[in-house]
Amino acid sequence: MHEWTVYRLGDISDSCLGKMLDKKKNKGEFQPYLSNKCVRWGSFDFEYLSEMKFEEHESKRYGLIYGDLIICEGGEPGRCAIWKDEVPNMKIQKALHRLRVHNEFSNEFLYYRFLLAGRTKGLDKYFIGSTIKHLTGVSLKGIEFSFPYFNEQKAIAKVLSDLDAKITLNNRINQELEAMAKLIYDYWFVQFDFPISAEQAAAMGRPDLKGKPYKSSGGKMVYNEQLKRAIPEGWEDGTLNDFGEIIGGSTPSKAEEKNFSNKGTPWITPKDLSINSGKKYITKGEVDVSAIGLKSASLKIMPPGTVLMSSRAPVGYLAIAREKVTTNQGFKSFVPNKGYSTEYIFHTLMRAMSLIEANASGSTFREVSTSVLRNLNWSKPTIEFVENYTKIISPLFNKQDILEQENQKLSELRDWLLPMLMNGQVKVSETGFSGLEDGQDFNMAAEPSEKYGEQ
Repeated sequence: MHEWTVYRLGDISDSCLGKMLDKKKNKGEFQPYLSNKCVRWGSFDFEYLSEMKFEEHESKRYGLIYGDLIICEGGEPGRCAIWKDEVPNMKIQKALHRLRVHNEFSNEFLYYRFLLAGRTKGLDKYFIGSTIKHLTGVSLKGIEFSFPYFNEQKAIAKVLSDLDAKITLNNRINQELEAMAKLIYDYWFVQFDFPISAEQAAAMGRPDLKGKPYKSSGGKMVYNEQLKRAIPEGWEDGTLNDFGEIIGGSTPSKAEEKNFSNKGTPWITPKDLSINSGKKYITKGEVDVSAIGLKSASLKIMPPGTVLMSSRAPVGYLAIAREKVTTNQGFKSFVPNKGYSTEYIFHTLMRAMSLIEANASGSTFREVSTSVLRNLNWSKPTIEFVENYTKIISPLFNKQDILEQENQKLSELRDWLLPMLMNGQVKVSETGFSGLEDGQDFNMAAEPSEKYGEQ
């Protein structure tokens, strides 16, 4: 680590703990604040954003400016992200530290320092508490990290932040694609405003209506007694069982190590879908099951394109299998072997989830059984109709799959580079890295999108 110097954070930054939430004592105007739950590694989750009273003179102490590092005091102490003015007039609550670095130190470099230390338990020695760990203000100031010169800090941080920026961009594109896919599904199968076909337009005596929205343009709707609502002419009442074969899973005995393997059949659990949150596709879980395990637990191998749905703890996680998989007993998976596409089944289950959850039972862990799921009523379009829908929607799903796989490669690359850059094993230059072993050359002159294909 040539020419790197160790500094205490208290010597290179100013830090402050957030304001205590006290509804009786707090005065001023209601303003938004970040809590511990809002801070993820490298980003913020505004779903948990709330407000409390702040007085005008408290803005300087508890307010945020662009570039502040926001660090968790408890929960997962040290977890942090850089504030980039995502929400105006933001403050912080007592569960968070705000750290503002001095000149000649890079906030992005420091973020990646924390990220590596968090992964390698390098922060643990600074925590207090035997059961619940905390990172106090005093401990935060006492944390020691090594830093190279400022320009090298910026160069290292740029390598890593460029990769993260590409991942963020891909995630944003995928969110937009998902919003588009949901909108199309709702138009076709909820509002029944799918494009009128030439045959339908002719039957209506209005050839000019071809391509117009069905229901809004006077398409015939027929009341269905079973569904208790009107559906397009030619559709039927059905159940979720009509759309695919519903298959459960099981767990081989964990007392027998031979039931599991590093290179067997991917075995998915609800926990795997929780970790996979935000992604539509999944390739494998934390462990695979061996051929012996498959046989011992009578597991069924399901094909790529199977829609996996967690049926307990909790009900409602969804993902599409990218490869052949099997699952534990916490699933009711839909194999698309009845003429209805993966894409249609995925969004139908998403749309039906409130109905599915309402029919779950159990006092400790709510669960939906296979028999209940098979008999839940749902409108049933013709297979030919869904085929036309799938032709439109499948390119969106394919694009999402490509971007998710690219992000996996980018994440692996970032995680491979992070420790080597932070311990000075490699140095950054305009043409690439120095210090890599043979066969590890990586040209940073190309952007990540060039390495993995412009999407």
